[in-house]
Amino acid sequence: MHKVTLIPGDGIGPSIADVAIKVIEAAGVSIAWERVEAGVAAIEKYKDPLPQHVIDSIKETHVALKGPLATPVGSGFRSINVALRKEFDLYTNLRPARSFEGVASRYHDVDLVIVRENTEEFYAGIEHYIDPKRSAAETIGVVTRAGSERIIRFAYEYARKHGRKKVTTVHKANILKYTGGLFLDISREIAAEYPDIRTEDKIIDNMAMQMVLNPHQFDVIVTTNLFGDILSDLASGLVGGLGLAPGANLGYSAAIFEAVHGSAPDIAGKNIANPCAIVLAGAMMLRHLNEAVAADRIEKAVAAVLREGKEVTRDLSPATPVGTEEMGMAIVRKLG
Repeated sequence: MHKVTLIPGDGIGPSIADVAIKVIEAAGVSIAWERVEAGVAAIEKYKDPLPQHVIDSIKETHVALKGPLATPVGSGFRSINVALRKEFDLYTNLRPARSFEGVASRYHDVDLVIVRENTEEFYAGIEHYIDPKRSAAETIGVVTRAGSERIIRFAYEYARKHGRKKVTTVHKANILKYTGGLFLDISREIAAEYPDIRTEDKIIDNMAMQMVLNPHQFDVIVTTNLFGDILSDLASGLVGGLGLAPGANLGYSAAIFEAVHGSAPDIAGKNIANPCAIVLAGAMMLRHLNEAVAADRIEKAVAAVLREGKEVTRDLSPATPVGTEEMGMAIVRKLG
């Protein structure tokens, strides 16, 4: 039996997390869930959005499944997601973007993976006001050789392990000549160690345009923190939206799998949220736990429900939708 920390999250988080649990159980994997609260619910209960017992639980289990957590815009507490990444040095953010038959989108047969550096650069939280009146602020983006080496090497190892043919490094070295230049130089050094994998690099603005024009030209994409955040959401938009977007935050001592969309408090408790992102994140988690057969079954079950389109939520079928729980049970039935 595996022991896993469960962070249901805010808003729609608890309802979609419950669906993921049912799907994983239906796939035949035995998990002892340690349910802990973070985010808005934790503030109300513990006066802290990230209580120490959440950190302690992940230190014990080393694996967590997380629903969406709210982050106030412009004020309030800092991102809990960022705090968790820093606490456990979760240096890799892994975001697959895959087309599903039956899902309305601009493109078909897209299958790419974005590998995003997760701990450095502008999301490291090094920022401050530079005058007493708070009329100007500064953010410092730090890029290190060690941080760049490990994320770029992860991308090439991932490509080799999963039979991927090409790695694209995304940067802004033409303008950010030191930080972007360092990342690009290290990418070229590491690429030379993987002659079996095609390599290329693109400037971020051109990359965004190329992804929109023809996403099929890309396979594995590796980039820095801010660019990776933007491109991974862009990639999700190419295949049907964030409702189908799972993600993983990986480090040496812990791994946190998540639905990457927001907490959507406006529809919380209404049984209308799409549960696919966290279900697919659960499949990624199972693969991490060496439960590859069950992970494959879950992914095929989700694909079958989406392909048929008869028992899907309103974002996928506005005319004839079903609820969150009903779509979850449809996935369970496909598991047999």
